[in-house]
Amino acid sequence: MLKAKDIMTRDVITVKPATTIEELAHIFIERKISGAPVVDDNGDITGIVTENDLISQNKRLHIPTVVRLFDAFIMLESPSKIEKEIRKMAAVTVADICIKDVITVSEETPVEGIATIMSDKKVHLIPVVEGKKVKGIIGKMDIIKGMVK
Repeated sequence: MLKAKDIMTRDVITVKPATTIEELAHIFIERKISGAPVVDDNGDITGIVTENDLISQNKRLHIPTVVRLFDAFIMLESPSKIEKEIRKMAAVTVADICIKDVITVSEETPVEGIATIMSDKKVHLIPVVEGKKVKGIIGKMDIIKGMVK
């Protein structure tokens, strides 16, 4: 049975929370990657950042989030959601846009389990960790290559 350690990419490109959005874009382009684990100065995983986070950072805030009715302003969306979107648009560093609640697997996780997680949670990149240390990373293509072997 194939496990994470059999299909993962071991040479993982990681970024720091302080990495700028511009630096991140360059890393994605130059290294031809779609995402990267975010690690602190100890090398412990604190998040993950993907192309989607970068793209959503670039979108325009969709109006009508506030409607004016008879001189009263009515919020159509929760203020916290609007605030989160504004914060993402004003983002300067990876810490501003990365996903902090990271889904990870261990080296022993069966590939079928990883495929299920990707499908159910709609994630396309999963760090392989031991404790808080990144040992590898698995993308959709790694799963497909594993199926072909």
